[in-house]
Amino acid sequence: MKKTIGHRGVDPTGETTYKKTTSSALKGAIQLGITHTVGSLSQKAERDVLMQDFYVVESIFFPSEGSNLTPAHHHGDFRFKTYAPIAFRYFRELFGIRPDDYLYSLCNDPLIELSNSGASGSIFYVSSDDEFIIKTVQHKEAEFLQKLLPGYFMNLNQNKRTLLPKFYGLYCVQAGGKNIRIVVMNNLLPCSVPMHLKYDLKGSTYKRRASPKEREKGVPTYKDLDFMQDMPEGIQLEPDNYNALSKTIQRDCLLLQSFKIMDYSLLVGIHNVDQACRERLGDSRGAEGAVTPDQRRPQAQKALYSTAMESIQGEARGKGTLDSEDQWGGIPARSSKGERLLVYIGIIDILQSYRFIKKLEHSWKALVHDGDTVSVHRPGFYAERFQRFMCSTVFKKMVLSNVGLGVDGNV
Repeated sequence: MKKTIGHRGVDPTGETTYKKTTSSALKGAIQLGITHTVGSLSQKAERDVLMQDFYVVESIFFPSEGSNLTPAHHHGDFRFKTYAPIAFRYFRELFGIRPDDYLYSLCNDPLIELSNSGASGSIFYVSSDDEFIIKTVQHKEAEFLQKLLPGYFMNLNQNKRTLLPKFYGLYCVQAGGKNIRIVVMNNLLPCSVPMHLKYDLKGSTYKRRASPKEREKGVPTYKDLDFMQDMPEGIQLEPDNYNALSKTIQRDCLLLQSFKIMDYSLLVGIHNVDQACRERLGDSRGAEGAVTPDQRRPQAQKALYSTAMESIQGEARGKGTLDSEDQWGGIPARSSKGERLLVYIGIIDILQSYRFIKKLEHSWKALVHDGDTVSVHRPGFYAERFQRFMCSTVFKKMVLSNVGLGVDGNV
């Protein structure tokens, strides 16, 4: 039976489709398109980004038999559009991503489709080296990102330490009379570091509990009420890291508020170092369902400022408890039981403009529920509540004298 969530569906053979295009055809078109656009961009001289660069859209047709500009391929004919190529080249350079690395990551090996793609109806792919996420976005979201680019550019120039999504490219595949828009972003939760817990947090309590269907997954994405129940004492951070994180969240929220953006979430992935050690030592037989760390040493990420630790303060402390732990990029923390954790975080879902989409939603939600806890609120209130929840309920400043040892094993 064919099932559909938003534009995402499954064809009779069991393959994922998006707007009736199969996932394999979409992946092929993305790789052909990005290869072409990065190649043609490398022939354009480096220069400063100008205001008009944010509004440029380049388009190239890929007939299946090939042309003098494009190779032959076995997918149907399609057109590939690149939005603001010069501006995105600048963003990639800002994060130290060289064109050949970007191409190699996205186009050298097959893209991996993520099965746990949430309720949005989007398709998510991750590059085989774990570096980039590719996500399908709705027309309104792509439009909003285009409007956001000049302000986003200004903010990144002032502040590279941010938990906001790092956008590396915006593209559109036109196939079968449909537009499929995709955005390339940093990957927040590396596959090589197993997550024992995952949360999508907004600072709201109204209906903020994972659904029974979500709970059946191997590693469900829990929500605010689940967090308060599971971790009532929060995640303990060293004072320096707590202060750096609070400052980053505050700065990011101020920017989001200035764009009238809301309904964003903090995605939190937790790798429990002690649990991983127990799983590795205590069950070499590899019990089913156990989360065991990937044996290969996690690759250092290519992009600068892209790990959770770098996003808040720019340099890992280099005093890892495992030989490679300091390379894993997570923020060292403790649970209330004193277990060592590595925390991976980032702000997600920012491409929703309160002005355009959310006004109606708030007016009817306010009628059925106390307006104070509804997750869709005016941007200033939303930002304030988000900060308060993250910096007082979710993350707590560790009182080192009570703990005895710091996260990294030093007093």
